[in-house]
Amino acid sequence: MSPSPADLPLPATQGARAVRLHDWGVIRAAGDDARKFLHGQLTQDVEHLEPGRARLAGFCSAKGRLMATFVVWGRDNGDVLLACSADLLPTVLKRLQMFVLRAKCKLSDASADVPLWGLVGPLDSSAAVWDCKQAGAADWVRLPDGGEAVARWLWAGAEPEGAAALQIDTWRGLEASSGVARVMAATAEQFVPQMINLELVGGVNFQKGCYPGQEIVARSQYRGTLKRRAQVLHSDEVLQPGQEVFHAADPGQPAGRVVLSGRLPGGGPVALVELKLSALDGGTLHAGAADGPPLRLGALPYAIPAEQA
Repeated sequence: MSPSPADLPLPATQGARAVRLHDWGVIRAAGDDARKFLHGQLTQDVEHLEPGRARLAGFCSAKGRLMATFVVWGRDNGDVLLACSADLLPTVLKRLQMFVLRAKCKLSDASADVPLWGLVGPLDSSAAVWDCKQAGAADWVRLPDGGEAVARWLWAGAEPEGAAALQIDTWRGLEASSGVARVMAATAEQFVPQMINLELVGGVNFQKGCYPGQEIVARSQYRGTLKRRAQVLHSDEVLQPGQEVFHAADPGQPAGRVVLSGRLPGGGPVALVELKLSALDGGTLHAGAADGPPLRLGALPYAIPAEQA
């Protein structure tokens, strides 16, 4: 007989570094219809979420604009957990609850019961990106690497023992440089998923059934050329999510908006910025105004399709 997750030992975290993610929260979906309900609300196939795997997902308005992004995984007791930005969790939870109706699904804020930690470094060398494991008092999800192949993990539950402290700005810099966007209150309803590369990192399933905003998301994918994408930018000062970015040749209107920002380990400030592709054709980019602090184009860890680059 296989041991239950509660009986399995937690992995050794010596040599890793961890930081409490106070700006993240967790929604719990429980009940027989939890997966089916979420499947009809999110950009991702939740109904067929495999054991041992997490997925990235978005929750859109009827206009196809992202109200939240989630890291989603299931637990052995049937619950589904959705990790998202804490500052928009109450609003998003209330909106999701409006659509439950007769479905056997109870949604609740589980942030106090499931504290989240960002962890970098060694944990499980056999884990692939989006692998998820449950053992002892914690779950952990292998996130895409940040910076120069720095292994990142989302740790949910008891504080990881033996891990050294990690600065929150460093975690945020690794998050930004991973190219995986996280929507927060400052950027809610600003982006169609493709504008922040959500479909390029596995956050949109175009084969699943309908969800709010699905027609607009599909139209953005299949009709015409996308004109905005997320890019990694470097700067001399830490930017703020929601902050506007300008091109020197067009001072009258913003060329983009900061999605995530932080500092790279041993390096300078870095940001993930939603940006007009035309702004990459030449000239200079600046934070806050056309004559603001200069920004330098960095490298995404994945390719943007050639016709959209």
